[in-house]
Amino acid sequence: MEFSVKSGNPEKQRTACVVVGIFEPRRLSQSAEQIDKASDSYLSNIIRRGDIEGKLGQSLLLHNVPGTLCDRVLLVGCGRERELSPQKYNRIITTATKALNEGGTMEAVFYLTDINIKGQESEWKVSQLILAVEDVLYRFDVMKSEKDEFRRPLRKIIISIPSRRELAECEDAVKSALAIANGMTIAKDLGNLPGNVCTPTYMAEQASDIAQQHETLTTTILEESDMLELGMGALLSVSRGSREPAKLIVMEYKGGQDDEKPVVLVGKGLTFDAGGISIKPSAAMDEMKYDMCGGASVIGVMQACAELNIPLNVTGVVPSSENLPDGEANKPGDIVTSMSGLTIEILNTDAEGRLILCDALTYSERFDPAVVIDIATLTGACVVALGHHAQAILSNHSPLTHELLNAGKHINDKGWELPLWDEYQSQLDSNFADMANIGGRDGGSITAACFLSRYTKKFKWAHLDIAGTAWKSGKEKGSTGRPVPMLMQFLLNRVN
Repeated sequence: MEFSVKSGNPEKQRTACVVVGIFEPRRLSQSAEQIDKASDSYLSNIIRRGDIEGKLGQSLLLHNVPGTLCDRVLLVGCGRERELSPQKYNRIITTATKALNEGGTMEAVFYLTDINIKGQESEWKVSQLILAVEDVLYRFDVMKSEKDEFRRPLRKIIISIPSRRELAECEDAVKSALAIANGMTIAKDLGNLPGNVCTPTYMAEQASDIAQQHETLTTTILEESDMLELGMGALLSVSRGSREPAKLIVMEYKGGQDDEKPVVLVGKGLTFDAGGISIKPSAAMDEMKYDMCGGASVIGVMQACAELNIPLNVTGVVPSSENLPDGEANKPGDIVTSMSGLTIEILNTDAEGRLILCDALTYSERFDPAVVIDIATLTGACVVALGHHAQAILSNHSPLTHELLNAGKHINDKGWELPLWDEYQSQLDSNFADMANIGGRDGGSITAACFLSRYTKKFKWAHLDIAGTAWKSGKEKGSTGRPVPMLMQFLLNRVN
């Protein structure tokens, strides 16, 4: 998809389609008023007849509108102007994109940046528009013998901005948004691939391929023999039950000064999770191919950093394995020793994500990090607590929490803070080891983070539980690419 920005009057655009907003009840946006004036009240007459009310989700395609140079005008319902929000703006763009793509319009000029979203400037609207369009147009059909094809797919979008003075900032917004969208596509593709294709080895190969495309990015793959030498007993205990060898993927992006401490992102890369001996129910078990979405999001972020050449040092660490039942797999009651030397009693083999993450977190100490953020589809309890709208954030450093919350709020990839209080730690007590790997049903997301916190005492750390946000189920089943936007906005905010 090709995106660009320009300034100009809507009625003077020589294009296949001009897209303008209609507010509820039957009110023209600023750009729609310009077309209405040029067309001798053509739009006013249409909405007066009730062809479109302006409700959110409505659209109406008009042909040969008088006084214009475009082939079509698409009217898009925006709802009530005073109730507009970032989420509703996303729905407006989504509605417009679907209408254009399904209607055979290959090129369009969007005038939806004249919609007023409280506190947001033109560059934010440009960025959100691109992310929404790319999300709508994303297709995963590489495993199909017959591809889904649109007769005349949407290929080019020009985004109108109110003033030429905003051109430079909005062009930068286009570059940033496209890099984020590309990172999300990588994360989505990896997540949507089946477990028999996207193995730990495959993830490692993809990370290496991405690094070969960028001079500022290097990828190192640690094999099981390397992990054994490092004493990663927790991670290796999970991979023992699989015929697929575990990999520790380390991606280093050098965009900052040589002596600058890196931001380290640690992503859970469990390419399939059957639960091990504590096997999961068969219903929806196919969705456990998405248990590597944390790792996929880290790989996507590393690609976006290199594409944008951001002036920071960023390191991605992805512990990758499968969790399957086998004669060598972890058994409930087993005790393993992590890289840190702490021993863990495994009461439930389905709480394996924290076992591979804890060794990766200990490994991250060697980078002398500015901060460490781990990203993981860690607990079903997080879905119970927050549903599918926000990822949970737990941290040992309040300023880092606020940075992530603000980044997510700005780019419409929201998080919500859960407490990480000492009172929860006792739920991990074990009679036979330094800790148990589960803390019972109560506060499951919090006790999982408490477990990880024991490996983060040497650095500032935050944990993102993305179990509710990393993929969708049902008719729209598929990876979302979250939280690539939040993480990239976090990094861009640090640059600024």
